[in-house]
Order: sequence, then structure tokens, then C-alpha cells
Amino acid sequence: MKQVFHFFAPCPRGLEGPLVAELEALGADQIKATDGGVGFAGSWVLMYEANLQSRIASRILWRVAEKSWKTEDDLYAMARDLDWAEMFSVDCTIKVGVTAYRVPQIRSPEFVALRIKDGICDRFRLKGGKRPSVDTAEPDMRIQLYLTDRNATLYLDTSGDALFKRGYRIETGEAPMRENLAAGILALIGWTPAEALYDPMCGSATFLIEAAMIARKIAPGARREFAFQKMRLHSEEMWQEQVAAAKAAETKEIFPIYGSDVSTAAIAHAQANLDYARFDDTIHLKQLNAMDAKPPFDMPGVWISNPPYGVRLDEKEKLAALYPQWGDALKKRFSGWRAYFLTADMDITKHMGLKASKRTPLYNGGLECRLFEYIMISGGMRRKPTGSDE
Repeated sequence: MKQVFHFFAPCPRGLEGPLVAELEALGADQIKATDGGVGFAGSWVLMYEANLQSRIASRILWRVAEKSWKTEDDLYAMARDLDWAEMFSVDCTIKVGVTAYRVPQIRSPEFVALRIKDGICDRFRLKGGKRPSVDTAEPDMRIQLYLTDRNATLYLDTSGDALFKRGYRIETGEAPMRENLAAGILALIGWTPAEALYDPMCGSATFLIEAAMIARKIAPGARREFAFQKMRLHSEEMWQEQVAAAKAAETKEIFPIYGSDVSTAAIAHAQANLDYARFDDTIHLKQLNAMDAKPPFDMPGVWISNPPYGVRLDEKEKLAALYPQWGDALKKRFSGWRAYFLTADMDITKHMGLKASKRTPLYNGGLECRLFEYIMISGGMRRKPTGSDE
């Protein structure tokens, strides 16, 4: 009988639904979505697959303990009572993080993190006379404590670096979008490689590369390492079987994916990332102002963009002048297309000159945004909207 492990996959808020679908496709059990992530259960190999294949999860956390608590001494005892040496070597460096939500009885998350660290180190010392070292920058093992006012849950991070760090982005501009947010949006809107995809404000090409990875069935974790490779339960043979299966599923087909940007620097960054990711034959770039954009293919498709948000007043005024020009470009030249704008600027609807069919709440980091959907009518027919509404 296979051992069942319990995991939690945090993700950008608003993308819990697509992450549930991913985990279902991988064969996970006991799937339960919460705000900002999805809990699930399965084998150790399923954890390998989730780290390798998930485009939306930020991390895969292994739940190692869950208890009720009243005092900080209870939290220390919780950490001390776990046999950490069965999970990883004392030679691994550690870092403890604490997330507390409305927990008035603790002095500070930082103090609780110290108590958890002390519990872990004391357990190692009692068992072998040696304690692990702390590394807050690049630890081998990340331990995460989640607290409510009644319950405490300890997780061991199987991912290491966040899963959105695919390894292909070597050049970025200001405020780049995280890769898993881009991939999650593509899942949320129902894009498939059968449709043309065009990002007229492509920046460092995150939407474009994530789309190409989906189209070519490239596992997002295929070019990186993971924390689980240093854990006691790790089987390199089983892991390499998963990696080999993922590589065997890849395709080399060419898909209609196109990007442009008005900025010379952005195009340079995008091209560098495409070259490094080996998508220079799949994704086509051009320096172009979005208001002058035209469909790059003789087929309907998806316009998707993450335009500037306009934090300062003068920036917002400039954007207010650009929105109607983007709307005109869509109306005049993109008949039959679906258009999406991810933005924190809620004034976009006042100036676009188009009626948004959907306004999906999403978070870009800690910034509350909306994904606005515009259906460009073709031949009097309106395509059924996708996504969720407020």
C-alpha cells in the first residue's frame, strides 16, 4: 500500500480554480481549494510531478505536522517533537518562516520563527549532538509555519526556489509579471495553441514564453533543481523517470505566437529571453506601438497584455489618453478576437470605449488587479465569455 502524503500548493490569489484543474489532471486526491492555494494528497511521486508540471503553483509544501496550540511553548514543543533527521541531514542549512493570520497571542512572527528554529535544532542536537546551520538567503530546507488563533501547521518546502522561477528569464524590465501568474491567466481564459496569441505590450515576453511552453508541452520545472532532491525520501531513479517522461512528451511544432512592444529595451529583453529559452523559432517579435497593432495572423485569436498601471498622477493621465487608442485598434482591426488586459488601474473601463464582458479579480504579488475581457464581435456573433466575474 502506497504511503499517502499531504501537501499544500500556494498560488497567486484568483488562480485557485485553474490550479485545482492541474492537480486533478495529475491524479491528486483530497483536493481542497482555499484562498491563495490548494491542499491535496498523494504519493511522493505525485509531489515530483506537481513540482515538475505545475504551471500555476508557487511552491509544493509537505505538511509534516498539524496541531492545536495556545502558547508559544506549544509551538516550540511541536517543532522539537518532530524527527527532522528522518526528513533531511543535519548538514542541510535551514530557514524558518511564519505566516500568522489574526493571531493576537503571539509577540511577533519573527519571535515564533526563532522558537521553531530552536525546536528543530534542539531535536537534532538531542539525537546526534549536532545542530543545522541557518541560512536566510539560500537555505537547503525551508520550514514554514502557518498559524491561526487555534491551529498550527508545519510544512517542509519541497520546491526550494519558488516554482515561478523557471530559469528562462535572464532579462527583465520594471515590475515583471511572475511566470505562474501569466500561465494561470492563460489557463483562466481558456487559451489553447489552436488560437493565435498576441501580446502588443510584451515587455520581457512572459506571456509569450509561457504560451510557447504550454504549446510545446514543456514541463516548467524541467530546467531547474528542487529542495526535495536533498530530502531523505528522495529517489533519484524515480525522479529521473519523471523527467524523462516529461521530455518525451515535448513537441517541436510551430504555433502562432506573436509579441510587440513600443520600447526598444523591452524588445531586447524579450529577445534575450526567447533566445535563452530556445523559442526564437516559435515566437515572433516586432517593435511597434500598440495603437498601431494589426492581427499578425489570418485567423482569430487572443490579444493579451499587462499594460503599465500608472501609479503617479502624470502616468495615469498618459494612460487615460492611450486607452481609447487601444480600444480603437481593437474595434477597427481585431474583429473576432478576444482581448484581455491585466491591470490595477480600474479607470481603464472609463476610457477604453468598449464594454468589458468580464472583470476577474486577480493579484499581481500583493497588488489587487482585474483581468478585463473584451469580446470583439465578428459577423454579429458574440463568443461566450470565459473566466469568472465579480
